[in-house]
Amino acid sequence: MFEFKFEESITKEFILNNISEEQIFCYYLGISKVSKKLICSRLRSDKNPTCGFYRNNKGELYLHDFATGEFYNCISLVMALYDLNYHQALKVIANDFHLKNFTSLTKNSGIIQKTDKFEQKGMSKIQIEMQDFNSWELEYWNQFGITLETLKKFRVYSCRSVFLNDNLFSILKYPQMAFGYYGGKLNGNELWRIYYPLNKNKGIRFLTNWPSKKIQGFEMLPKKGNLLIITKSMKDCMTFYEFGIPAIAPCSENLFIPESVMDKLKQRFKYIVVLYDTDIAGIANMRKIRKSHPELIYTFIPRKYNAKDISDFYKYYGKQKTLNLITQFIKWLKTHS
Repeated sequence: MFEFKFEESITKEFILNNISEEQIFCYYLGISKVSKKLICSRLRSDKNPTCGFYRNNKGELYLHDFATGEFYNCISLVMALYDLNYHQALKVIANDFHLKNFTSLTKNSGIIQKTDKFEQKGMSKIQIEMQDFNSWELEYWNQFGITLETLKKFRVYSCRSVFLNDNLFSILKYPQMAFGYYGGKLNGNELWRIYYPLNKNKGIRFLTNWPSKKIQGFEMLPKKGNLLIITKSMKDCMTFYEFGIPAIAPCSENLFIPESVMDKLKQRFKYIVVLYDTDIAGIANMRKIRKSHPELIYTFIPRKYNAKDISDFYKYYGKQKTLNLITQFIKWLKTHS
């Protein structure tokens, strides 16, 4: 997109001595000010506001995507928007805000405006009002082979209501459902990933304050084993768990397992298999991951079954055929690895 030539070095300090973090966010997000109000993401399809701002303990301003768990400061946002490295992003910002003039760069459209300093500190707070699982919620999980016992082991809870930054976010009434995945505490704050299973085509599907590097299902892994599945959802992790197969999932399909964690997993498991959805996004993500990790094993559920993931396969074909599919794959794995 851009052609970069060697020019004088631009630093983050130079930029923030001349313009504010708020101005940078407003310019590239197309908003008038940074506030407590949720906004839509510019990095993905987002019909409903799912992103909010906060300041960390160091006073740095961040945009938190509640749907994916990703965090962006003013520099990494520009990196993600235009697929740039850190130093390229600094030059683009300097050029767009007329701090420097790089003739090799095309200016991105935006409005440079004065903005007030955003003061909200600390990561966003998510709280839930728990309730016992009701019959239709257990029926929902049962169609994927997931039992109440497994839900408890994975620390999954039924939500009567959800609060975001001490404000009521949603109240659940039949047939609505929301499930809270509890991720422990970080700096005294509870970590929650809220799953709204019925919001497939509208509304927020996930609300989370989990750090983007946190891995779903990680706490349930054995110390060692033959097979580990890396899939794309907690639901799939729990379905695999019902068959005695350990599985983990990143917080988002746009993320993957951190290198430091992956190195340790390779020492713990003989086979590590990446199994994402059979849709276009899933296959594209597996190809992307394969470039960085060619040593892993990649597979997907044959398209003839019209099941994009293992939980859907169980829903359509039941326990015995799911067991047969897993058994066939393990036999193939042993003979082809």
